[in-house]
Amino acid sequence: MLNAELHCHNIYSNFHTGKLDTPYDSSTGIIEQLEQSLRNKLDLIFITNHNTLYGYNQMISYKNNHDKYNSIQIYPAEEITTSTGEHLLVYGIHNAIKPGLTVEETLDEAHAQNAISSAPHPFGIIDSLRDKSTYCDLIEIFNSNNIDIFSNVKAMLFADEHKIIPVCGSDSHIKSTIGRCMNKIESVNKLDDILYAMKHGKIKIQKTDYIKEYEMLNYLKYKINNSKDYIANYVSKNYSKFKLIFHLLEKSYQYNMYNNLWELFYKISIIALQNISFKINFCDFDITSIKNRNLKSWMYFILK
Repeated sequence: MLNAELHCHNIYSNFHTGKLDTPYDSSTGIIEQLEQSLRNKLDLIFITNHNTLYGYNQMISYKNNHDKYNSIQIYPAEEITTSTGEHLLVYGIHNAIKPGLTVEETLDEAHAQNAISSAPHPFGIIDSLRDKSTYCDLIEIFNSNNIDIFSNVKAMLFADEHKIIPVCGSDSHIKSTIGRCMNKIESVNKLDDILYAMKHGKIKIQKTDYIKEYEMLNYLKYKINNSKDYIANYVSKNYSKFKLIFHLLEKSYQYNMYNNLWELFYKISIIALQNISFKINFCDFDITSIKNRNLKSWMYFILK
C-alpha cells in the first residue's frame, strides 16, 4: 500500500494559470517539495502543475542526482484549464496537453496517452467540472482548499450517487500542505501499475484535513505581494469606479499586512464564500455569472 499525493503544485506552475487567475500560483520550490514529502513518508507524488509538465521534468532531474530522495517516486500529471474555465486533472501523461480545449477534447488527448482522469474540486465555486465529473475516472471528494465545506459535501454525495471512484487532494500550493490529504494505492511503485490500480478502484482515502487559516493567509500574502500589478490592472480595467478604493486598500495592506483587520476581513470573506457555495450546490442557483468573477454577481449571490 503506497502513500500517494495526487494534487500538488510547485513554482513551475507560476505563469501557467488560466487567463482570469493571478500569474503567481505556488511558492513551493522543488527541494522544499521533496523534503516535505520525506517528512510525511510519501511513497509517490504526482506533480499537477497548471497547464505544464515543466515542474515535473525539473524535479526528476534534481531527484536523479540526489540519492536522499530514492524512496520517493515522482510521476507526471497536469491540471488543465478547459475552454470554458473548468479544471481537469490527468495522470500519467508524458506530453503536456494544451489548455483551451473542451472537456471532451481534453479527455480524448488524455486517453490517447493512456492517462487517468480526475475531477479536481468538482463542485468548487469557479473552476469546477460539476456534472461533467461523470466523464472522469476519479473524483476528488475532499479538497483541502475547499474551506467553504459545502463543495466537498456535494462532491461526496455526487460520487456516491454516480459510483465514481473517490479520492482526496491536498491541492498544495505551499510547502506545509504537501501530504495534507493522502491516498493509499494498492500497487507496486511503478507508473503503469499505479495507473491501473487507480482506474480499477484499488485506491482509498487515507487522510484528509483542511488548510489552516494561517497557511491560507500566508499564501494569499504571497499571491498579493507578487501579483499586485496584475490585480491593479484587473481592477482598473473591470472596476474603474473602485480604482481609488483599491489603491488605498493596497497601500494600507503593504504598510501593515499583519494588521488584525485583514484577518477579520478574511473571516468575513469565508462566511460569504460559504453562503455562496451553499446556494450554488444545494439551492440550484445558476453559477454562470459568478464563474466570470463579476463583483456584482458575487454581491447578488451573497445578498439574495
